[in-house]
Amino acid sequence: MSGSLFELTDFRLQCGMTLPEAQLSWKSYGTLNAGRDNVILYPTSYGATHRDIEWLIGPDRILDPTKYFIIIADQFGNGCSTSPSNLPESFTGERSPVFTHVDNVTAQARLLDEVFGVERLALVYGWSMGAQQALHWGVLHPERVERIAALCGTAKTTGHNLVFLEGIRSALVTDAAWTGSGFSSRPERGLRALGRFYAGWALSQEFYREETWRSLGFSSLEDFLVRGWEDLFLARDAGNLLSMMETWRRSDVSRNELHNGDLAAALGSITARTLIMPGSQDLYFTVEDCRRNAEMIPGATLLPIPSLWGHRAGNPANCPEDEHFIRNAIAELLSA
Repeated sequence: MSGSLFELTDFRLQCGMTLPEAQLSWKSYGTLNAGRDNVILYPTSYGATHRDIEWLIGPDRILDPTKYFIIIADQFGNGCSTSPSNLPESFTGERSPVFTHVDNVTAQARLLDEVFGVERLALVYGWSMGAQQALHWGVLHPERVERIAALCGTAKTTGHNLVFLEGIRSALVTDAAWTGSGFSSRPERGLRALGRFYAGWALSQEFYREETWRSLGFSSLEDFLVRGWEDLFLARDAGNLLSMMETWRRSDVSRNELHNGDLAAALGSITARTLIMPGSQDLYFTVEDCRRNAEMIPGATLLPIPSLWGHRAGNPANCPEDEHFIRNAIAELLSA
């Protein structure tokens, strides 16, 4: 396995700003074959880096590096690739850039071209914001994508999802350290509040009713909220979290010069064999919203994950049953 930073000189963002120096962080697993046609691209999800999501790569896991060359690409804003936390001072505060998934996909395409000489992807696999990027790939580069697996994510951020994002953003920016354009100090209270707010959305009512958190080693619900959620966000940079929220808020596969806001036309342009896998009890990327997307993608298959883990069903690090379900579905997709 290997990893590096891919340098992007004079990188023009969709928002119109040009970064003199941008960086895309990546890590690879497995071996690129002679035909350069065994590549799986695996973009990151909200708040996550490659270190957080590489757990599902392995000979007996969801993505098999003995058969495929797997590249995790860190999205802009996550702290590994160009992000508020590592930008020069001239691009902080009110001048902090707005990243979109068009920017992520553009950078990833250049990585594939200039570092690996890869023209076509066997699969783009993504969960949550990674699913958003996978669908963007299918729309922006249909000729380069053979298959898409989009887990717990939609092609366009819905109105209800926007309300969720406004809630978690408010939890963070009500901290006294918020200046209106950045943070004057580490917003510990805001990060703790964000964690508690998120906990109610990321998992289902059944998860809490059955006290499934006990299976994870937590002694009480309060223990789960503190160690399982507050600590998760206390380990992140607040500015990066806000940056990725804005990318999420603007996510729309039709928001580009090719489709000018026509979602049906954008999704209708996808030629990849597409698998849409919502969590059956996901509270903000709902089965119904995913079904509507699938109906607009030619030949797409909708396969809900039957799980009480809500949104987390698509990242089943702690649920072998969900991992088994997803692994079988991806194996079938890759064999087609």
